[in-house]
Amino acid sequence: MNRFLPLSAAAALAAVTACSSSETTRLSIHLTDAPGDVKAAVVTLTRITLQGQGGETVLSDATTTVSLLDLANAATPLVEDAIVPRGTYEQLRFHVSGGYVEVADPGGTGTLVYASSPDYEGLPPGTHVDGLLKMPSYAQSGLKVTLPADALVLETDAKILLVDFDVAQSFGHEAGGSGSWVMHPVIKGADIALSGNVVATLALAPGVTLPVVDAQQVTLGRFKAVLVTPAPADGPEGTPDSREEQPFVDVNGAWIADFKFLLPGSYGLDVVGPAGVAFATIPAVPAPITVAGGRATQVDFKITSASAP
Repeated sequence: MNRFLPLSAAAALAAVTACSSSETTRLSIHLTDAPGDVKAAVVTLTRITLQGQGGETVLSDATTTVSLLDLANAATPLVEDAIVPRGTYEQLRFHVSGGYVEVADPGGTGTLVYASSPDYEGLPPGTHVDGLLKMPSYAQSGLKVTLPADALVLETDAKILLVDFDVAQSFGHEAGGSGSWVMHPVIKGADIALSGNVVATLALAPGVTLPVVDAQQVTLGRFKAVLVTPAPADGPEGTPDSREEQPFVDVNGAWIADFKFLLPGSYGLDVVGPAGVAFATIPAVPAPITVAGGRATQVDFKITSASAP
């Protein structure tokens, strides 16, 4: 089953996918750009961090030189599967060691280049630098990206984050007529789609026992949860619903089936048992459920009766 929205390459994604531990999340960040009239804009990133309640978490300390204009029609991966503790983070920070911008000459002849230094390593060979591009303290404190709702909350097994560097709004002449340009970044982070989880639990109601079938005692481990995705209303006539099975697994004495990375929407959740076992549950199956973005939806099934012919 394809659980991810079809997103264009210009939609920058930071997909957070679960690692094996329930206490951490894997985070990836892709960077895009809002298009503008600047001829060229290049920055070198040396460090990417998350600032949260527990302090700073380093996502990457690799040096990456990025052409921001190229991002207008593509997404550049900056972080891949960094493992971070789940929790609430208020800021995403990009530490920038240098950069340059190429703009049209006000006199109408050619272009002018402003760089953080004449020997900035991201300059094309042979480039003449016409002036200074000021980047105040961005190598030390970093560019601070305000996150949606003032926080990035990592509490489920997947998340998608848009990170947009607006070139047109991020570079301009320094006030005072010095002739220099200054970088005053406009970087935005906004959730565009959050995937959610569905967790099903299965237990016996008080006084209920499972039958013996073919001389074997039936256990809850022989039951399965089934996630039902309705066929699209605008799809071809006769398109079947999609069904995905997950076994119930004993997790510290609780029988759990976990469906991850689901798009928000309406689903059905069913329970199927081993051949030869008739049973009833509360809630009745299939149970209608609604998956919310960035959250886990839990349904607790109890078997109220079970028998075998």
